Amino acid sequence: MLARWLPAAINTRPTEWSRAAIGMALGTLFSVWACSQVFGIEVAYHLMGPLGASAVLLFAVSSGALAQPWSIIGGYLCAGVVALLVAHVLGRTLGSACLAAGMALILMCWLRCLHPPAGAVALTMVLADPTTIAMDWKALEPLMLSAACMLLAALAYNNLTRIRYPKRPAEPAPAVAPVDSQAITAEDLKLALADMEAFIDVTPEDLEQLIHASELHARRRSIGQVFR
Repeated sequence: MLARWLPAAINTRPTEWSRAAIGMALGTLFSVWACSQVFGIEVAYHLMGPLGASAVLLFAVSSGALAQPWSIIGGYLCAGVVALLVAHVLGRTLGSACLAAGMALILMCWLRCLHPPAGAVALTMVLADPTTIAMDWKALEPLMLSAACMLLAALAYNNLTRIRYPKRPAEPAPAVAPVDSQAITAEDLKLALADMEAFIDVTPEDLEQLIHASELHARRRSIGQVFR
């Protein structure tokens, strides 16, 4: 029972951890600096929490659907608009902030731009500092500027360090003659993901590629055992 609480191994090397960590630090620094130059340091500091969370996704797990450009831009915009609407109607309270976060989640799902740090954006924009509150609807400007700067930093750093970003559409997996009628197809993977009824940050195309790669490694292992 206790073993189920143990964390799973991370399938990346320490060099990748270092690469992502440097990118996160540089991206967050650039975003906060750019925002502070235009809107002041108080407003920029107020947005640091969500930006740091976004940086983890954009630099450490940039291949995930939650870290793509439309996710961060759309997610921040949804959260910002919903938060300001709720603040105007219900006031700036803890309850209204939590309501804004929940409403932002529904809107992000509908617009296919789910981005977890946007939940923090909604809370932050409702329970804002006095300088941000005084900006009223113009508070969307520093929010979107910060998101755009973080995205630009991720585009530049990831590609300079040989990590393709944004994620490109997966190429079709090579056709393999099925051994029997129970061979897994891309349509089967889509149906399986739908059956799970949960947020899973992976596409059917990625799963198909993973399965074919696993099959290739299994064939190599079996061939190696035959020739031993």
